[in-house]
Amino acid sequence: MNKELLRTIKFTLFSMSAGLIQAGSFAIFDSVLKIGWQASYLISLALSVIWNFTLNRKFTFKSATNVPIAMLKVAVFYAVFTPLTTALGNYLTGTLGWHDYIATGINMVLNLVLEYLYDKYYVFKGSIDSAENK
Repeated sequence: MNKELLRTIKFTLFSMSAGLIQAGSFAIFDSVLKIGWQASYLISLALSVIWNFTLNRKFTFKSATNVPIAMLKVAVFYAVFTPLTTALGNYLTGTLGWHDYIATGINMVLNLVLEYLYDKYYVFKGSIDSAENK
């Protein structure tokens, strides 16, 4: 199988597992604890990002790059992504009256696509497969 196709499949599967963490924790925070859409989204997003970064660095991109620097690069992505998707979610749920889960699902799909491209072409660029033989 083509190495890049396999990498894309791995990223998608790990992101789906992060999505389960995000969706499950979101459901607990939003429906059980009732802390509101925005707080629920932000906490569940943080949990999924940590999980996703760890798995994708080690198994998808097999990068031996400096972990703190790679994490900082990912933090920069989320410094832009999080306010934009929070505003989008607030608009969809507050102004348009969409269900919380639909807004969260849209943000999760955006996250999957944009983070893959960002990770591949910026965070791990030049270090992909550098930990493969270590």
